[in-house]
Amino acid sequence: MKGFVIGFVVALACVAGSVYFYFSAGAAPVAVSAQAMPFERSLAQKALRARVEKEMPKAPPPVPANDENYMAGAHIYAEHCAVCHGLPGQDSEMGRNEFPRAPQLFKGTGVTDDPAGETYWKVVNGIRLTGMPQFKGHISDTEAWQVSILLANADKIGPSVRQYLASQHVEPEESGEARHEH
Repeated sequence: MKGFVIGFVVALACVAGSVYFYFSAGAAPVAVSAQAMPFERSLAQKALRARVEKEMPKAPPPVPANDENYMAGAHIYAEHCAVCHGLPGQDSEMGRNEFPRAPQLFKGTGVTDDPAGETYWKVVNGIRLTGMPQFKGHISDTEAWQVSILLANADKIGPSVRQYLASQHVEPEESGEARHEH
């Protein structure tokens, strides 16, 4: 039995050392264009789902799902989210060039099949290693709920909200300073 335990500890140390060497030697794929590591997506998605399920608000959103809040959410979305997540009929080039790619939230089902509390958790907390920042402290709690109910109900928004979103542009406009050649 003692030999088995020693063998197990040695094998575990070899695996840990190999993993450490893999990362410290620069062999791990870290460029956006590189292939994902084995099990990277499934482990990351499993961890995210478990954490969100555990911590997301379960109660109904504190703001009603109505045109006023959809429009407020649309303004927040256009300012903070569209550059990565696109707009109705406009994919985001920036979002396509992230790893993992930022989901285009107005394409397909987007997040309309997610509870607003799940989207709220992601907006407030962000998602590590994805490019999704946390907006806690940057937008108010009410604004986080407004954008969350907009996305949860994106298939139900009225024509004025849809028209506003369609009039926006995905890519950020260049500032005068950024246009100057150096």
